[in-house]
Amino acid sequence: MVIVTILISGCHVRGINSNPSPDRDYRQDMRDLVQGVSAYAKGLNSNFIIIPQNGHELLTENGEETGTPAATYLDAIDGVGREDLFYGYNEDNIATPTSEGNYMIAFLDIAESNGMEVLVTDYCWTGSLVDDSYIQNATKGYISFAAGHRELNDIPAYPANPYHVNASNVTSLTEAKNFLYLINPGAFPNKDTFLNTVRETNYDIIIIDLFYDDVALTASEVVSLKVKANGGARLVIAYMSIGEVEDYRYYWHTEWETNPPLWLAEENLEWPGNYKVRYWDKDWHNVIYGKDDSYLDKVVDTRFDGVYLDIIDAFEYFEGQ
Repeated sequence: MVIVTILISGCHVRGINSNPSPDRDYRQDMRDLVQGVSAYAKGLNSNFIIIPQNGHELLTENGEETGTPAATYLDAIDGVGREDLFYGYNEDNIATPTSEGNYMIAFLDIAESNGMEVLVTDYCWTGSLVDDSYIQNATKGYISFAAGHRELNDIPAYPANPYHVNASNVTSLTEAKNFLYLINPGAFPNKDTFLNTVRETNYDIIIIDLFYDDVALTASEVVSLKVKANGGARLVIAYMSIGEVEDYRYYWHTEWETNPPLWLAEENLEWPGNYKVRYWDKDWHNVIYGKDDSYLDKVVDTRFDGVYLDIIDAFEYFEGQ
């Protein structure tokens, strides 16, 4: 009975905390957060790369594909990420409906026309579909990764080499021809095996988590990943969720389960352990960036080349409340 009472109490508090404010512009709030992350990071390293994933409606002022580009937001970012563009929108290994794909492409082309590089992650594993994903993305001028698992926990066996593999030095997004998205390394037996496996690849960009088994990678480990197996230089980007709280992160406090801070909202039932967050709250910003122990500071100190920002589309949750 005690356990049940605690759980009910915790849910009740979260329900109160998640009430939306009718006067808020949730999309601008997210733009402001990304812009704040960018300004702070580039103040520490002017070459630091900022790539928000999804939430493409933020690219225009009114959220429409025919709208005026959101200039301040575009100036703050270096690329955009997009999942499910050609495969995986409704179901993995199934083609995304053409209407949905065209809607996303309209926004991605705005990014491209404003000097952004587009990174697409499709979810498919059948060889012919993987080939089609790479071809369609390349035709649009996007670089892409066909992930066989939505958990992003392995390096696909097919194709044997990265699409458009090359030995060139890649020091900017515009020079990249391909990327690897591998943020859940738990399938590897240990950190050394994980790092050595990544070192042996020829991807131009590596997107990984700052942590392995709850311990942050060291700067020397990250730097060791910046050389492709063929000798060319590459970029190493850190995954960072800014639209949800993750209860396995170093910043999590166990008491939040029953006595959450005001900025913590409901648990994401599709991803247990992830919680919606009032991402416009200054206290959440302090967790993400701006302090010596903030997440972004750890990323910069570990010598990553940039961040891949996730849950940018968190505004949809609050708009729907």
